[in-house]
Amino acid sequence: MTADDDILVTNDIRIPRSELTFQFSRSGGPGGQNVNKVNTRVQMRWNIEQTEALNEEVSHRFQALNRRRINSDGELIITSQRYRDQLRNIDDCIEKLQELVTAAATKPRRRRPTKPSAGAKRRRLQGKRERSERKERRRPPRLGED
Repeated sequence: MTADDDILVTNDIRIPRSELTFQFSRSGGPGGQNVNKVNTRVQMRWNIEQTEALNEEVSHRFQALNRRRINSDGELIITSQRYRDQLRNIDDCIEKLQELVTAAATKPRRRRPTKPSAGAKRRRLQGKRERSERKERRRPPRLGED
């Protein structure tokens, strides 16, 4: 990918790379001297509220699904330090973004209300009856009975 390419998410959704900003820092974890010298950790920011890439419906669904990743300025923040080089971590952030947008782009199915089957009702009532009898047997006998 070149710097001017759009990120293709679905046939309808393309995110311009110009809307993404990247910050780099030193990654934690194993890696020897490389960790101490090279800024391989990538933090990608994308302003959801100002993007033209998402229509209103997908944007609302995206914000609802990713509330915790969006800061008070309306920016989605994705970080990656999975790999030991910067370019692979940038690609990893973009892949994560594509997955999140794809999940928001698919409309949730409407739940079709169903009734429990006769067998399910029978099993539920049988279980309740057995539990009731088990608890009844634990009680001490009442006065005047038996």
